[in-house]
Amino acid sequence: MHNQDEKLSSRRRFVAFLAASPLLVSGGLIHGPFAKLLALNPGDEKGAQEALEGIAQGENLITSPDQAFNVMDFEPVARKVLPPAHFGYLATGVDDDATVRANREGFSHLEIRSRRMIDVSKVDTSLRLFGTPWTSPIVLAPVSAQRAFHPDGEIASAKAARAKNHLQILSTAATTSVEDVTAARGAPIWQQLYTTDVWEVTRAIVKRAEAAGCPVLVLTVDLQPNSNRETLWRAKKVDKRECKMCHEEGFAGYLHQFPMFDGLDVSKVHDMHKTDMNWDFVKRLKDTTRMKLVLKGIVTREDAQLAVEHGVDGVVVSNHGGRAEETLRSTIECLPEVVEGCAGRIPVLIDGGFRRGTDIFKALALGADSICIGRPYNWGLAAFGQPGVEAVLGILRRELEGIMRQAGATSIEKITRAYVVQHWR
Repeated sequence: MHNQDEKLSSRRRFVAFLAASPLLVSGGLIHGPFAKLLALNPGDEKGAQEALEGIAQGENLITSPDQAFNVMDFEPVARKVLPPAHFGYLATGVDDDATVRANREGFSHLEIRSRRMIDVSKVDTSLRLFGTPWTSPIVLAPVSAQRAFHPDGEIASAKAARAKNHLQILSTAATTSVEDVTAARGAPIWQQLYTTDVWEVTRAIVKRAEAAGCPVLVLTVDLQPNSNRETLWRAKKVDKRECKMCHEEGFAGYLHQFPMFDGLDVSKVHDMHKTDMNWDFVKRLKDTTRMKLVLKGIVTREDAQLAVEHGVDGVVVSNHGGRAEETLRSTIECLPEVVEGCAGRIPVLIDGGFRRGTDIFKALALGADSICIGRPYNWGLAAFGQPGVEAVLGILRRELEGIMRQAGATSIEKITRAYVVQHWR
């Protein structure tokens, strides 16, 4: 009886968090069976309790990956199985989570122009990035601490990427080593870089990734310290587990969670993000490694042009999934000017809010070379492990091939701006 009361108390705290969350009040990441919650008034804990009780008892939740109609079907399952703080970490934006929503809403300002009388019996989704062939433009974006979502963490994601032949980018804050993930992937992966504020530590991370066979280093440039992740803080507040069981105290203890910092002296590291990073630092990185250098977080024409001028090998149009800053500007809206700034001289990738094959098609039409997904495959990971990740990738590939046929574009290279009409705000 005591355990049952404890469970009910925990559930009520989580409901209270949801009822107060901007994600619930304004829509945010809530999809599928959770859509009914959007009609609730802000702070309506009783209404949220009744709706969530039905969902918690299994109403409309898929119980296996093959039951999913779309990638959003995995989100409520992930929400159900994850501790509140872990789901809050995955879901959070900053401030009012408005940029998280903007990333999704941006796609609604693009219409697809379909061509007819074209033989679409075969469609080709293959492409090359830095000379390496891929069967799909869909990339697994770097997402930190995936063992917080499933015990197999990044290994499950790597095995899914291997099974479906997708490129995987590994976070500096991964909970599995670059060597083990590379082995599980069975092919080279790209390494994302958080710089830290100590060059010796940063250089060691770069050299380790290089030694592991990573051909590309992805430098994140859009994240500054202390972003205001209110949805995460709310989730932590209602999560009553003893965090010390999983997390060491102090910043050095925090870094020790991540294998990329194994064996390094992190006693002088105070942040994972270098606040004085500039183009001189980019040159220093390029002089340090043989890996290609891609900048993740470019959203303007000016910075795209500067990236090309400074010898950067590629860019990712990104606002960190809306969890870095509250700009209210979607990445799909930023894409055209970044493509223009790069002028075809370097590859342009993009992430932020991709949930449908039509979203991917629109980005390709606006000039993106590849599309990175983050939250969707981690919903699949949390819900069902490797099979969940594979299912997410399979659904997006199926949807992309479907819209290519409907629109009359038989290969990635044939998806041009002529296929979209833009109606920005």
